[in-house]
Amino acid sequence: MSQPAPVDYRTEPGQYRHWKLSVDGAIATLSINIDEDGGLRPGYKLKLNSYDLGVDIELHDALNRIRFEHPQVRSVVVTSLKDRVFCSGANIFMLGLSSHAWKVNFCKFTNETRNGIEDSSQHSGLKFIAALNGACAGGGYELALACDEIVLVDDRSSAVSLPEVPLLGVLPGTGGLTRVTDKRHVRHDLADIFCTTSEGVRGKKAVDWRLVDSIAKPQQFAAHVKERAEALAAQSDRPANAQGVALPRVQRTDSADGIEYANVSVAIDRAKRTATLTVKAPKTAQPTDIAGIEAAGASWWPLQMARELDDAILNLRTNELDVGTWLIKTEGDAAAVLASDATLLRHQNHWFVRETIGLLRRTFARLDVSSRSLFALIEQGSCFAGSLAELAFCADRTYMLALPDDEAKAPRITLGEFNLGLLPMVNGQSRLQRRFYEESAAMEAVRAAVGKALDADAALELGLVTSSPDDIDWADEVRIAIEERAAMSPDALTGLEANLRFAQKENMLTRIFGRLTAWQNWIFIRPNAVGDKGALKVYGKGDKAQFDFNRV
Repeated sequence: MSQPAPVDYRTEPGQYRHWKLSVDGAIATLSINIDEDGGLRPGYKLKLNSYDLGVDIELHDALNRIRFEHPQVRSVVVTSLKDRVFCSGANIFMLGLSSHAWKVNFCKFTNETRNGIEDSSQHSGLKFIAALNGACAGGGYELALACDEIVLVDDRSSAVSLPEVPLLGVLPGTGGLTRVTDKRHVRHDLADIFCTTSEGVRGKKAVDWRLVDSIAKPQQFAAHVKERAEALAAQSDRPANAQGVALPRVQRTDSADGIEYANVSVAIDRAKRTATLTVKAPKTAQPTDIAGIEAAGASWWPLQMARELDDAILNLRTNELDVGTWLIKTEGDAAAVLASDATLLRHQNHWFVRETIGLLRRTFARLDVSSRSLFALIEQGSCFAGSLAELAFCADRTYMLALPDDEAKAPRITLGEFNLGLLPMVNGQSRLQRRFYEESAAMEAVRAAVGKALDADAALELGLVTSSPDDIDWADEVRIAIEERAAMSPDALTGLEANLRFAQKENMLTRIFGRLTAWQNWIFIRPNAVGDKGALKVYGKGDKAQFDFNRV
């Protein structure tokens, strides 16, 4: 497939072609019913409930609508409207036609969507049950693995499987190998059999091997799923009678070299292969009580800003592959950002505020795992304060302008409670803990600086920034750093950044992202997978894959 046309991640239920969202009290049902002719790109049919990026864009949207528009929902049933098939996973013909970059970006986004299911289970009281009413393979089973419980219909034919290795010569791309072991604790030798057997495992054996939690005969399946969904809902603290917050379409203005939102702007310099993302502080007074927050709804600054930033990140990752360096800036009143943070902290246990913090957490985590060089630039007029200071700590390097002769105009960085763990990376660490390897002296110094507006010298002394050139050297030092970065191998930089950003602490999610970035990225370009006789290329054509049997 040639370079894809721009992808728009914005959608809404009225535009869905592949999912149906229904709500009955505390239980929502997300039903997958993929339109064979509804592929995002021409050249393939989405048969057997197989999916492409467009299917997951809808799933991502549906999950956000459950989070914000349906606060009474406590458990979500994920099932299929097709007879005897739940989901056969990523569409093989789509993958065979896709560029390498498209395949990797597709896997990354689907990873993040499934991680978001687990994030909501952990932080928001939303529990998920996969009701597998038919065959469930590959990425379909990976979707099920992200849920809290898996129920499989016991009809003597429906099985769960991860057939990527034997059939396609690639790996499960959205965490299947890792969740089978780390989350479901499938024994190593049984996992080895499972992941190298294309027909999968069904019935009682699937329960015994811990691949599913329970099975039910077709006649009892619906009742059993409802019983489990109600039991999961009973664990939740989401409110029964709250009014949801509608999520209108994110508004933006696209141009040849940028995107403008209300609170975020993106300016692209194609010659230098850079994009400048500027996040803006609130321009007007923000509500401080729950009534005002609920009245503001989707226009409440932290929610609107997070939705716009999320859309900007996804657009750049998918549609601007040559733009390898993102320059992160902020502008506006730091006091307004800190005031917004104080409101979030004061009401963090309210469902709407909690969901907004969750969206901020997941959006900033997208930056951490984006395969782009991130440089933060703290200049005059910046507002790297509190939650927005996290943008500086996401960066691979942070440059802060020093103005020793003009104290009034010198930029500042201000730490707040949001920098101490409320917006963690996917490994559970705060970015400051990552930065300082959780060393006690450094962390104590950081905590002592909370609330202080730090100039460049103070920030450099604390280790919060990489360099603090003065106004004489600023332009040249920043320019040289950007030009040097642009001259380096993007492949090597991707590996470098992924290794350095996630130091010290590992968990299931970092292993999923690490294995995707390293192993799958490599396997996706090997001739055993994508050569003329590679397994991914010949699948469904009646030809037998031809492998180079040399071990690397």
